[in-house]
Amino acid sequence: MSVAEQIETLQKKHAELETELEDENSRPMPNMGATADLKRQKLAIKDEIASLSEH
Repeated sequence: MSVAEQIETLQKKHAELETELEDENSRPMPNMGATADLKRQKLAIKDEIASLSEH
């Protein structure tokens, strides 16, 4: 898999996590643990994309 394909895959996963985060936050009583976990996952993906973009 090329770097561009890896980045594209990560961007799709990042978008999916954003959707999950929005869904969780739209609930009357969002699960703060789930919200924090989704944010951590998004940040990890963002960091990985940045790392791949540098190469």
